Amino acid sequence: MSQGSPSAQRVIAILNFFADHPGQAFSLTDLVRSLRLSRATAHAFLTTLANAGYLYRATDKTYVLGPALAAIGQVASEHFSPLQVAQPEMRWLADEFDVVCSAVFRDGADIVVRERATSRSNLGFTLPSGGRLPLRPPFGGIFFAGAPQAAVEQWFEQLDPPGLPDQWLALMDGLSFARQNGFQFTTRTMREQPADMSADWLFVEQVEDRPILLATSLDPKANYQLASVTAPVLGPQDKVAFVLALVGFNGVYSGEQVVHIGCSLRDATGRISEFLGGKGVVQG
Repeated sequence: MSQGSPSAQRVIAILNFFADHPGQAFSLTDLVRSLRLSRATAHAFLTTLANAGYLYRATDKTYVLGPALAAIGQVASEHFSPLQVAQPEMRWLADEFDVVCSAVFRDGADIVVRERATSRSNLGFTLPSGGRLPLRPPFGGIFFAGAPQAAVEQWFEQLDPPGLPDQWLALMDGLSFARQNGFQFTTRTMREQPADMSADWLFVEQVEDRPILLATSLDPKANYQLASVTAPVLGPQDKVAFVLALVGFNGVYSGEQVVHIGCSLRDATGRISEFLGGKGVVQG
């Protein structure tokens, strides 16, 4: 990756220095010493930034963050949305794999689809934008991919209705796979979904022999009736900000194809995570 302009990097270093020390004022000498800039270079940059309003030069010749930078920060805060960064990634994923890509957010005890990118065929099960489902194991476990074990246990213990022992085992196996690979996937079984059953069938524990199962292993040489692939987007403190879900797969996929799809999705969520300040991908 290109390192960019050295001059631009120095400007960024100066602004980051002030951002790292909010409420403090610094002199030219302070900046020269802390950032290891020449006095002439530091003076030129500080003067330019002060003239533009990004810094403010006080009467004692110290500098603080300026009003222009504060205004830009307010605009960015009011209009910031991770979906602006996610939408191009979602569009590419939907077109590349001929599926529907949804951005799914946690909202209390539910999950909500906030954005979708649909493919040419728009095949298979998909929840429309604004659609809401209960956050239940094992499929909802992807929202805890970056969480410590105690947080996963607390969520499971507070489920209403309570979770079942087999759900806990499937949840933990699924999380282990997600943390090792950066994505999860589900497969279709031989059982067909009843025509009169709502989307809640994925999350209601009374349903036996579900037509879709959460995979806990992946053999590149095996074949899979692929149903969905999901991966988390991590924000600050590596908490899951939201999940990208690919649904609408049709037919049999080789394990190598599943790996390719999963890694492509993982790479996309990693780029969004880095924008949000996360580490990129989940780690075991």
